[in-house]
Amino acid sequence: MRSFLGRQALVLLGCTLVGALSGYALLGLSLGLAGLLGWQLWHFQHLVRWLAKNSSEKDDVPEGKGLWGDIFDELYRLQKRNLDEHDRLRGIIARIQDSTSALKDGVVLLDEDGALEWWNQAASRLLGLRYPQDRGQPITHLLRRPDFVRYFDRCRYQEPLEVPAPTNSDQYLQISITLFGKGDRLMLVQDVTRLHNLEKMRQDFVANASHELRTPLTVISGYLETLGDHLDQLPRPWVRPIQQMGKQAKRMENLIADLLTLSRLETSQIEYAAEPVDMDRLLHQILHDAEALGTDKGQTITLEAEPGLCLHGREQELHSALSNLVMNAVKYTPDEGKIQIRWRRQGEGAVFEVQDDGIGIDPIHIPRLTERFYRADPSRTSESGGTGLGLAIVKHVLLRHEATLQIESQLGKGSLFRAKFPASLLVSLEQEA
Repeated sequence: MRSFLGRQALVLLGCTLVGALSGYALLGLSLGLAGLLGWQLWHFQHLVRWLAKNSSEKDDVPEGKGLWGDIFDELYRLQKRNLDEHDRLRGIIARIQDSTSALKDGVVLLDEDGALEWWNQAASRLLGLRYPQDRGQPITHLLRRPDFVRYFDRCRYQEPLEVPAPTNSDQYLQISITLFGKGDRLMLVQDVTRLHNLEKMRQDFVANASHELRTPLTVISGYLETLGDHLDQLPRPWVRPIQQMGKQAKRMENLIADLLTLSRLETSQIEYAAEPVDMDRLLHQILHDAEALGTDKGQTITLEAEPGLCLHGREQELHSALSNLVMNAVKYTPDEGKIQIRWRRQGEGAVFEVQDDGIGIDPIHIPRLTERFYRADPSRTSESGGTGLGLAIVKHVLLRHEATLQIESQLGKGSLFRAKFPASLLVSLEQEA
């Protein structure tokens, strides 16, 4: 920079001296300044033309001398680095596209408006997408199933959605969506036909076996009840075996009832009742049942319910799920313990909570508590007469009502079960009126 300024000063000094020898020093200085300005403008024009061309040729940068030469050389180096980085990124994108094209699962890239930007060959095969005709089309215009449209629009993608394939009704797809960027979505589509059929076989077997067992068990229970009513007329050695058989028969009846309930929840369509559920009435009914169950334990059970806060759904299912949570608290809370039941608004939704100061649960078991037949303490469940299906039923009912279950517990410090319901299912009695 200093050498450049020095050369410019020498040029101006020379022009001034030549002008002074001719008697026109100021004219010589002016001509020198005009010449330097023209030289700068000439190089600047070359730079503007090069920028306007937006050329990608590496040797297209103008040439110059002095400071302009240094500027053009630096521009050339920057352009070369950018082109090398561009080639590297283009290679990465090509490899990603090649690898996703080789996947058996469909990959679909959607913009913030839900329009198709890119998809691989598996997505074309599974969803029937056509390139380039479908590019830019909203995905909900191509997959018009109401359950998919609801799933897509609600933007709650914690759980995947299983739907029949649009190209083959005998094929089943599992759709998972991930949000990224500024509202963009990455949709993964997996063929789960085999798993669906296996699950359907399992559900059919459980339902059929439960139905077939119900009739003979009813007969056995009936005879055991009859014998139980006449224990004083039976030989003494028979009394205890008959009592134990009656107890175990009752437990089997509960197990079959829970299996049938779980099977119905898994196989029936999700259709909410047209009328809202009066949660205040429902919870007072559950409170009455809980107090009857814990009569001999001297427990304190309290209910705090926000008046007028109703919930759209199936009352029978909600009663089953919420009652399960409350009855578990009664069973596993010791004598003189405290149980709190709460129903209130929270944020835009509502929350149902059951909190106790009972024996608690080791946090290591919490992630698996809603699995079928999972028992944190098998002996404890056996003693209480539980089936190991209660929380599995709770989970399925909440999923059908778009709700989530949260569990907090520590051994010896009690437990908190929290069911969170979305705002879309809430309604107040004032609104209904």
